[in-house]
Amino acid sequence: MKIPDRQQIIDLLCKEEYGFLPPAPQKLTWEVTETDDEFCAGKASLKNVILHIALDNGEVFDLPIKSIIPAGAKNIPFFVYIGFSPFAPDKFFPCEEIIDNGFGTLSFFYEDSASDSGDFKNGLSKAFKLTDNSSCGKIALWAWAAMRVMDYAAALPELDKARAAVIGHSRLGKTALLAGAIDTRFNFVISNDSGCCGAAVSRGKRGETIRNITNAFPFWFKAGFNRYAGSEASMPFDQHFLLAATAPRSVYVSSSSDDIWADPEAEFLGCKLASEAWTNLGLKGLVCDDSKPVTGKPYHDGQAAYHLRKGCHYLGREDWRHFMNYIKR
Repeated sequence: MKIPDRQQIIDLLCKEEYGFLPPAPQKLTWEVTETDDEFCAGKASLKNVILHIALDNGEVFDLPIKSIIPAGAKNIPFFVYIGFSPFAPDKFFPCEEIIDNGFGTLSFFYEDSASDSGDFKNGLSKAFKLTDNSSCGKIALWAWAAMRVMDYAAALPELDKARAAVIGHSRLGKTALLAGAIDTRFNFVISNDSGCCGAAVSRGKRGETIRNITNAFPFWFKAGFNRYAGSEASMPFDQHFLLAATAPRSVYVSSSSDDIWADPEAEFLGCKLASEAWTNLGLKGLVCDDSKPVTGKPYHDGQAAYHLRKGCHYLGREDWRHFMNYIKR
């Protein structure tokens, strides 16, 4: 399946799968509500920040985020981390190790932007006056929130905007891929264990299928996406298009060896197929001579990167170390 150009990919995926993201806000301001300059034994400053997002319909939406910047930081790489909790650290978010590697992090709890449910009467759904997923699913709303965090990052002089990364795990890995496809300010787009409707190609996939995911979580997607349940071959795209939309920037896909529901082989294949987007631009996509990925071996030589970690569906320190090593190459 030939990969179209980037804008065609975005239009196609928004039309068919995720829905169209709302427009950018009219204005964004913020206030720091709490500061801890002794975070991690004084290695970093932790700030609780409220983003006041003025929408074009006159509504103002408040999104709480956490900013963790290493002490004395100048021109440092950073992550916009879409998290499963509002806490720092948490089981997927090893703050001190990230600080020790010289990275900043701006994080937010995804349900502070929109609930992970079919309820469209809260959060951004309510602010945008959405009544259902006819135009926009929840993944698109979470991606929109990540882009607003990047708006805030753009105003922080200590952050190196050329090394901005967006990262998420599982359903939030899908979200990171969509945010990174649309927002070119993210030069590194990182998806961990994103599986079905994330980095994994749908055709021939093991584990979770479009039928499974649209039965369980129809609200993640635009209404009508379930018409491809059981008929993946009829889709005018596959998930490697989403990865390819990052080109010429960098995309990083990571998998877990025991996570058959996500299907590491389908995620790896997504990375390989997407590489056409980079080679068409005279760049290297995924550089890999192995027919299947070797567990524990990072593939970091191209603009499309990959690793397969031993273990189950999880985002751990090993994954974060690989991500940081790739960005610091």
